[in-house]
Amino acid sequence: MNIALWIIQALLAFVFLAAGAMKLVKSKTELEQQQGMGYVTERSAQEMKLIGLAEVLGGIGLIVPWLLNILPILTPIAAAGLTMIMLGAIVTHVRRKESALFVTGLTLLTLIVAIARFRMMA
Repeated sequence: MNIALWIIQALLAFVFLAAGAMKLVKSKTELEQQQGMGYVTERSAQEMKLIGLAEVLGGIGLIVPWLLNILPILTPIAAAGLTMIMLGAIVTHVRRKESALFVTGLTLLTLIVAIARFRMMA
């Protein structure tokens, strides 16, 4: 179980670090031109930067605290926070009548990590 969780956490960390970094580095105009990023038109540039920052911090939080055993409670908290972000992404995609399959999968994986790591804390 622990190995499976580490694999899931590593994959999620990669996805969220990459997606968040992209939102932090690229301008709103550049993001709007990317396929599957039509929702950017509904958000301000500051909101996109904030989402990107949250994703980067969440990606770091999925790995670093648990790996270094420094405040390991931050790992399930990070996973829970990313779950909340992804629930918002699902709502956004469904409202726009876009496919929410990928974000739903990410949401389930972040929820699994949050629950499993909280349980391991007990």
